[in-house]
Amino acid sequence: MSSTPARLPRFRYGILSGALLALLSTPLAFAAPPTPPSLSVQAQSWVEVEPDQATLTARLWENTPAVSSLEDTDSQALGEARERLENRASELIEAIEALGIERRAINAGSLNVYPDHVPAPRSENGDQEMMQRTRLERPFSVELTNLDQLGDVLNALIGVGVNALDGVQFDLQDRDAATDEALVKALEKARHKANLMASTLEAELGHVQRIEETQSPIFQPRMMAMRAESDAAGNGAQSDYSPGTIRIDAGVNIEWTLKGPDAPDHQDRDVAAQE
Repeated sequence: MSSTPARLPRFRYGILSGALLALLSTPLAFAAPPTPPSLSVQAQSWVEVEPDQATLTARLWENTPAVSSLEDTDSQALGEARERLENRASELIEAIEALGIERRAINAGSLNVYPDHVPAPRSENGDQEMMQRTRLERPFSVELTNLDQLGDVLNALIGVGVNALDGVQFDLQDRDAATDEALVKALEKARHKANLMASTLEAELGHVQRIEETQSPIFQPRMMAMRAESDAAGNGAQSDYSPGTIRIDAGVNIEWTLKGPDAPDHQDRDVAAQE
């Protein structure tokens, strides 16, 4: 007997199973909704704030007498130079404290000792020997939260004969508040631009799809700008220490969905703006 009739039912079952699978999978291909049109906006903004904190840095030093490079510095000369330096440092701290500056705002750095080479006077035949001495140095820094005291502190530094005034750096006591303000302004600017574009197209902003920073707020302390001006009465020079302002930039990129009768169709569903 032929085995062909026994195979026909399995063959028919295979055809039916394939057709059923095709019918079940066909609706799934159209189940996903179309991607809504979107609007991407990039905006950048900044804030300029006046600093409310300053740090002054300066240095005091004393030198031992210069001797031949073949000689060693006398220990007594070292002790005398250090005593002079410590006396001047104490005088400086007292002068700053007399202005109402708290001791914890004054940072007196550790003692630094290093060799210093200086040329000796030329001899009659034109030769010039290099001499050596030892320099003893102490750095100082003063933090101010009242910028009105800046001029008085600088005068105190000069009054005790500070050897080097390295500068004044202006800062903010609350950096986070300033950087947050810059970021909020960038976000508000992005929303304003998006609303303007959508309303012009008679569309409406939907929900936010994506937010990213294109430029994180960067805070950069500002160095001191100084100028001297004569007063109106002509009684000498007055120092005017102008800190200026600190600028903080921030940038964002935000994408919204669009809805409305005139929103771009599926053939042109993305609108982008950049500034």
